[in-house]
Amino acid sequence: MNVSVFDHPWLAGLFGDPEMASILGPDRQMSHMLSFEAAWSRACGRAGFFDAEQAEAAALAIEKAQIDLSDIAAGMAQDGVPVPRLVRQLKAIAGPDAVHRHATSQDVVDTALALTLKEASDLLEVRFRALVASLDQLVDRFGDAPLMGRTRMQAATMIAVRDRAKTWRLPLDDHLKRLSALRPVVERVQIGGASGDRKAVGALADTIVADVAETLGLAPAGEAWHAMRHSIADYASFLSLVTGTLGKFGQDVMLMAQQGIDEIALSGGGGSSAMPHKQNPVLAELLVTLGRFNATQVSAMHHAMIHEQERSGAAWSLEWMVLPQMLMATARALSAARDMSLAITRIGEPSEDRKNTSLDD
Repeated sequence: MNVSVFDHPWLAGLFGDPEMASILGPDRQMSHMLSFEAAWSRACGRAGFFDAEQAEAAALAIEKAQIDLSDIAAGMAQDGVPVPRLVRQLKAIAGPDAVHRHATSQDVVDTALALTLKEASDLLEVRFRALVASLDQLVDRFGDAPLMGRTRMQAATMIAVRDRAKTWRLPLDDHLKRLSALRPVVERVQIGGASGDRKAVGALADTIVADVAETLGLAPAGEAWHAMRHSIADYASFLSLVTGTLGKFGQDVMLMAQQGIDEIALSGGGGSSAMPHKQNPVLAELLVTLGRFNATQVSAMHHAMIHEQERSGAAWSLEWMVLPQMLMATARALSAARDMSLAITRIGEPSEDRKNTSLDD
């Protein structure tokens, strides 16, 4: 049974996003965890904390490891995290001496999260730029057309299409700047050891952290962030702001497309089983739905900031439930917004001929 709209057999036709789903998929997640374990073995070997030859042999074995995911699932049920079973499998393959020693489960899972957010942000940036380009093209085509300005859903004064379009377009620049500022904060390794103090590796901590970070293409973290989740919550808030902006775009298009208003024309609208004459603004509706969905989910991510002492199981696992859904919603919203902007064939006040035709009908 598929319980998420993002991977449901038919609901995913509207909500799904294959590119983001691949980034968030189990194979990619496991690949990130293995990358951390291999980088950890090598870094500890280079620092002299592990035997260098054993560490390199272990890293090579980890990189080639074929993981039994059913065993990982059984471990999740028992341990609440995938790493104890993963480490057991890796030690059986690579030997016990240079695998995972003095790292902890959260180091593995959170560093994998950082790698995931790096890939996800790359995808979101590409989609932002594609949407910006399509909206700029829209303004170039229709920006000077007259449009009734509406305040509190009542006719106000005449404006130009570009005046309304700037409320769709300009926030995207701010979101891109915000993403650029967030990326260095969330794309960091997580290395804290048992209680987050890195005590087990002692004076070698900074050397090992920097080595792992460089290998994985992440930033080093001066301290473990096991129980400091504000940057992850901030990233989730950013996702909600993006889908909120795109939801406003969708809401405007829905209102402009109403029969009797007729301020916009869209190609490829959705059909009705009962009323074949209808052309429903499906993508506009989707943008409103996704904006409201993320606005609801972001509160859970703020709840997930409340970690007890040095590490929480409850708050941490809440992130696993919510953040991937928000990433899926944001990726889909960006692609849907671009598709909708490209589908606009007319925008602005209908001509007198069209008004008369509508009245005659």
